Amino acid sequence: MSVDRATVFRIARLARIAITDAEAERLESELSGILDWVAQLDELDTANVEPMTRVEAMTMKMRKDEVTDGFCAADIVKNAPQEDDHYFVVPKIVE
Repeated sequence: MSVDRATVFRIARLARIAITDAEAERLESELSGILDWVAQLDELDTANVEPMTRVEAMTMKMRKDEVTDGFCAADIVKNAPQEDDHYFVVPKIVE
């Protein structure tokens, strides 16, 4: 697959990256090479390959799903400039 100069500039604009014509020429060949490599991957038969999230098979560590306050609410609120009944007091900004 080939990427043209206009596509390189469009990608750069979408990424909010300013590039020169020389950089666009280099990126044109690099992006085309990347897309050619991805096209090669499409040729592989992956019908018998199970989906995986990581290279090494492992199980997730489970814990009880308990709702807690973290047991440190007092430590958190003690640094607040103002607090009221374990809540932060902030200036009113909306009328």
